[in-house]
Amino acid sequence: MRPFRFVTATAFAVMMAAAVPAHALPTLSGDDPIVIAHRGASGYLPEHTLAAYELAIKMGAQYIEPDLQLTKDGHLVAMHDDTLTRTTNVASQFAARNGGYKVSDFTLAEIKTLTVLPQGTAQNTYPGFTPTSADPLRVPTFQEVIDLAKQQSQANGRVVGLYPEAKQADPVMENLILSTLKSSGYGAATDKVFIQSFSNATIQSLNVKQSVESMALDLVQLGAAVTITDAQGNKQFLIGLFDGSAIPLDLIAQYVDGLGVVINYPGYDVTEEFIAAAHALGLEVHGWTFGQADPAKAIPEYWKFYLRGMDGVFSNYPDLAVRALASVPAPGAVGLLGIGLVGLAAAHRRRAPRA
Repeated sequence: MRPFRFVTATAFAVMMAAAVPAHALPTLSGDDPIVIAHRGASGYLPEHTLAAYELAIKMGAQYIEPDLQLTKDGHLVAMHDDTLTRTTNVASQFAARNGGYKVSDFTLAEIKTLTVLPQGTAQNTYPGFTPTSADPLRVPTFQEVIDLAKQQSQANGRVVGLYPEAKQADPVMENLILSTLKSSGYGAATDKVFIQSFSNATIQSLNVKQSVESMALDLVQLGAAVTITDAQGNKQFLIGLFDGSAIPLDLIAQYVDGLGVVINYPGYDVTEEFIAAAHALGLEVHGWTFGQADPAKAIPEYWKFYLRGMDGVFSNYPDLAVRALASVPAPGAVGLLGIGLVGLAAAHRRRAPRA
């Protein structure tokens, strides 16, 4: 007997009949949820490289996410860790400094000599895709990421959004993020830019500094969804910070535009009630991180949060997020469609993205 490799005709018909238009999803704006390329298409190519960002755009991501660190000589570079060890070949190129390889101990010129290495399921190439950048696997500056977004916006006929993260609670970093964006033409509330941070002090500071600079870019507080129920059954919704504190949503809504909440941390479920409470205060809810590579597991996970009204998803595999959005089922059909996806996963192959 031949192995079951494809979705049966019946399952496919159910998928098509049960799908609902993405605009019917209960997002804050009523528009489709946004797909945010987490560190670029980091499940396929080395994270935080121009190659990974460009591939994500080709796959349909609306936003690319550069985590930002400061070099020794004061340049913003796209890098998640505060050290170069995990993602680059720094140890083979330089001796350790101050006992390690902190980004802040190396100049931009030195960092530019390094190659970014693939992590997890990523590889150095992707079938059918050739990056347009001259140094697609080097550590890019924030300005280079912005330039790529602008170039790709023009090439693809749609605006590519930016979603930078201030990785350090540092006033110098805050100033550089804002000045770099402003000098590149960003600043209005209508611009496709979210600035995110785990640091509440940073978010509050950015809010004040934007007012001084006549800027109004969206700010997002990162954390966890917290729901507290009292003895009478009344519920309070808060954003939990990873320093152990939590802020009620009605308070944080005074100076942020959205919440970036973890989706896979035990005890902190991003429920439909939490999302609705955030929406009632005018807050968007974006979830991180969607990191399932297997479509049979990934697609139902996206569906679950799309149907709850999540406004955006941080994905390592943006093509899967886009694919899931194109086939969101009616709530009662999720389980049946999941069965069909088991066969779909067996047929899944890495393929060239659409331009």
